[in-house]
Amino acid sequence: MTIKKDNKKLPRIVSGVWVVNLAGAVGLLAFFWAISPPTITSRVGLEQTVISTGTQILPAIISTPDLIGSFVKDTAETREHPDAFTPPPEDPTLDENPVVIGYSVAGKAIEVHRFGNGPTARMIVGGIHGGNEGNTIKLANELIDYVTEHPEIIPENITLYILPNLNPDGLARARGVDGRVNDNGVDLNRNWPYRWERDYDRTSCWHYRPTTAGDYAASEPETSALLVFIVSHPEIDALVSYHAAALGIFAGGVPDYKPSIRLAKSLAKVSTYPYPPKDVGCIYTGNLTDWASSTREIAAVDIELHNFRHTDFDENLKILNVFLKFKK
Repeated sequence: MTIKKDNKKLPRIVSGVWVVNLAGAVGLLAFFWAISPPTITSRVGLEQTVISTGTQILPAIISTPDLIGSFVKDTAETREHPDAFTPPPEDPTLDENPVVIGYSVAGKAIEVHRFGNGPTARMIVGGIHGGNEGNTIKLANELIDYVTEHPEIIPENITLYILPNLNPDGLARARGVDGRVNDNGVDLNRNWPYRWERDYDRTSCWHYRPTTAGDYAASEPETSALLVFIVSHPEIDALVSYHAAALGIFAGGVPDYKPSIRLAKSLAKVSTYPYPPKDVGCIYTGNLTDWASSTREIAAVDIELHNFRHTDFDENLKILNVFLKFKK
């Protein structure tokens, strides 16, 4: 007697096996996604949860570095600028010194030097305006050399980060007004995601060459590289951003942030930089120190060197000593 095989049952069995395998694969993927968050990207301005008010874009305050991996998702901004978001160097660690925290528009490395190993951190930033304020880059490098030779200057409870040049493309282009903006024509100190305005009033502000605040807040790789670094280092509680020239010391924060004002007054006491600074009538929008103070609660100041040539090194060595011992 011939036994007929039921060929209809076999596909059903095979289909069932595949369904089980597929379900298991999906489960494994979900598990690994949960334990391994997305890679941090260097463009962070609008990848955050944002509150949009007119032309201003204000970031939701970030409380932990763990949230950074979730910034870059399917938002209107990422769809509008699909090529804007580029990853930083893989797994940067501060065991390397200096460490590359990102790259400029032209692909030049942006480096941070670390000194000390304390639980509280301070940060110095130079060159946000590139070659236009090239003496701030020279000063930062002089401070790096000095601290390298005199590590004892760093208190045991302090870590010091120095970023000598946030705008290497501007420095490479020119020393002077033509070196102020990055290679996208953006003023990096108008590009931060706090009180950002696309069309800010230039009447009393710097207007010697065409410049923009960027297509949107933190649109530039230089801005977002430093933003990611600061957010991922919540131990940073005070920051100095160097500029030129001759206006004095500006305290970050709008509205006023008292720790920034105390820091500004402390640094003015040991220097000839005036505080309050000279008021030229400019309304400063989208700048680093206001962002740091108002969204990160960092005591932050802008210090303007006396001119565009000299570094005022001796004066700024006194400032460094006070800055390192400042009690927030």
